[in-house]
Amino acid sequence: MKRLLLLAALLLSAALSAQNIAVLDKVGDNRVCFDYSYSLSKSGAPMQKVTDGKVTVEGNAFSLTGLGLQVISDGTTRWTVDTSAKEVLIETVENDDIFTNPALLISSYKNYSDKIKVNSSSANSLDVTLVLDEEMKARFVLKNITYLGAGADKKEVFSFDEKTLDKSYIVTDLR
Repeated sequence: MKRLLLLAALLLSAALSAQNIAVLDKVGDNRVCFDYSYSLSKSGAPMQKVTDGKVTVEGNAFSLTGLGLQVISDGTTRWTVDTSAKEVLIETVENDDIFTNPALLISSYKNYSDKIKVNSSSANSLDVTLVLDEEMKARFVLKNITYLGAGADKKEVFSFDEKTLDKSYIVTDLR
């Protein structure tokens, strides 16, 4: 779970580092959406596709899909939905960090800029390589990057109503 969120956070970091710094002011209170895919490589081994998904972020709220999970946070509550296992985990967001909230990377993306190589970029796509350590590299491809104004539907987009699930779901509420 933390690995999925970290990778999504790094995706967002990569997207922002390749853009003009003025975009950060626009992103802070606006919605950013993009599709992503990533692959990992180890020195001497072929690239392997790991996963793809979609991220939507606005302020400290986010919605992320990937690896069969949907993770939604309104900034105070986080819902992790695993439809294949029919499980939902509900947690209070306390002391969030970049491992649990990709939205926080907006304010700290500069910490990773020395590890990011931009392979290509355009107005709505980005292909970057992130050096994780001496042997491991991650390649991220972001497509359909869209910067939107703040949404009036923020509560609907960044919350989850567990009451809409059928009785076969196991809901663990840790709030």
